[in-house]
Amino acid sequence: MTDQPASSRLRSDDSELRCDDSRLRSSDIWPSIDALWAWLDDGRPHGGEEGLLLRMLKLSEEVGEVAQAVIGATGQNPRKGVTHTWDDVQGELCDVVITALVALRTLTPDTREVFTRHLARVTARSLGPSDGN
Repeated sequence: MTDQPASSRLRSDDSELRCDDSRLRSSDIWPSIDALWAWLDDGRPHGGEEGLLLRMLKLSEEVGEVAQAVIGATGQNPRKGVTHTWDDVQGELCDVVITALVALRTLTPDTREVFTRHLARVTARSLGPSDGN
């Protein structure tokens, strides 16, 4: 274990990847998403529809960890007090994003295109069409 905050490292079982790891320096997240998907797919104990459903349920688990971190950062549980920091919340939110992208990769090998197309639709719907600038 390092003295790095949880939000600055990725954990896989007992091993850690520090965020300064060369594999994480690229602004292109898609090779990392593909690598994480392949790693999870190779080690999955359940295949087929059951494996797919479990991969999707993992997202709910991660969202619950965001809620737990927010409750801990604000000290909302009087029995426990402040147990987390806002850096912990940031890390948990990143876990949600990563888990969602890996789940999307589970559904399609065209993850980048599907996500980019959907983001463009949501952006146009929310902000209006781009003026080309």
